[in-house]
Amino acid sequence: MKSQAIVLQEPLKLALCPLSLTEPTADDVVVDVEWSGISTGTEKLLWSGRMPPFPGMGYPLVPGYESIGRVVEAGHSSGRAVGERVFVPGANCYREARGLFGGAASRLVIAGKKATPVAEDLGETGILLALAATAHHAVAQDARVLPELIIGHGVLGRLIARIVAALGGTPTVWETNPIRQAGATDYAVLPPEADPRRDYRSICDVSGDSEIIDSLVMRLAHGGEITLAGFYDQRVSFAFPAAFMREARIRIAAEWRPQDMDAVTRLITEGRLRLDGLITHTRRPGQFEDAYVTAFTDPACLKMVLDWRTAA
Repeated sequence: MKSQAIVLQEPLKLALCPLSLTEPTADDVVVDVEWSGISTGTEKLLWSGRMPPFPGMGYPLVPGYESIGRVVEAGHSSGRAVGERVFVPGANCYREARGLFGGAASRLVIAGKKATPVAEDLGETGILLALAATAHHAVAQDARVLPELIIGHGVLGRLIARIVAALGGTPTVWETNPIRQAGATDYAVLPPEADPRRDYRSICDVSGDSEIIDSLVMRLAHGGEITLAGFYDQRVSFAFPAAFMREARIRIAAEWRPQDMDAVTRLITEGRLRLDGLITHTRRPGQFEDAYVTAFTDPACLKMVLDWRTAA
């Protein structure tokens, strides 16, 4: 069985290649992908060659962990059914390339338990479920104090802000790029210098800026917390005295868990969380070069989607 896949052959060198797939087992499903998203966090680091040492790292690799597709084959122990639309958080099913994270392909083989059924009406916005679950994981690990300040108004920052609002909070978002300051729903977006507050109890950073902690500590209330929810390719450090005086807490939010996916699915079903307005660009797989460069370099591109429905 073959699949057309985006292959990162080495940093800055992409190709669209036919790859052989591993044989599905009774626990697996075969999914024909309709849409896949491009991550401007981890995938950009893989593309640029700046990804720190990471389990499974190496080239050539198939990127992508935000795919939506149809089940076309379902093993008798997979728990899934032919015809279901599912979300796939990547796959490791290729014979000639690594699956890190493996979702940017026309056809995938994956364990049925990892394929999450999604509502038909989500369409291409379903690719945002992984980011929404990541946002929920950053917010809800300690729901006693929802983030009051969010740093960054990209897709992840917007999803965190929307989830905070859905859970009853009123967040403020900092964004330094004027192009990205528009598009707020139930919250305010402003540049840092326009914000006078110095008493935030909870700050969530998704900027990926490894040097930002010192400036955020100065905005904390005593005993406040900073959550690092971005991905940082440089060593993160901070000056101890100011953090000591505030008894600051620093927390790292890692990968989402199944309960986060369940939570955001409920919020969407209940109409409390919207995914609209976040996908700004769409390309065909054959336009992969333009798609990845645009996703990684154009600040007007919030989310790039590859449309696999016409792929051979």
